[in-house]
Amino acid sequence: MSLTKPNQDLKRDLQGIASDLKWSAVELMRIAERLSLAGNEVDAQAVLRMCTVFHADEDRLAGYADEVKNGRITRAAEQKK
Repeated sequence: MSLTKPNQDLKRDLQGIASDLKWSAVELMRIAERLSLAGNEVDAQAVLRMCTVFHADEDRLAGYADEVKNGRITRAAEQKK
């Protein structure tokens, strides 16, 4: 099944945001490591909890992109004002 242009855009946007979250989580993990090495374990753990949330959100967005690909989620045509 071929996707409409709005659905292609939606899928690409969801995948792009998921990728951004993944990159952000990787960078935050590096920051957490530096915090831990500096002896700031409380803040390091807080940052690691943020990474966990980002990873879960990344997975959820990737799932939504798959649902768009399979036609279970669609973007309605925008109405002109």
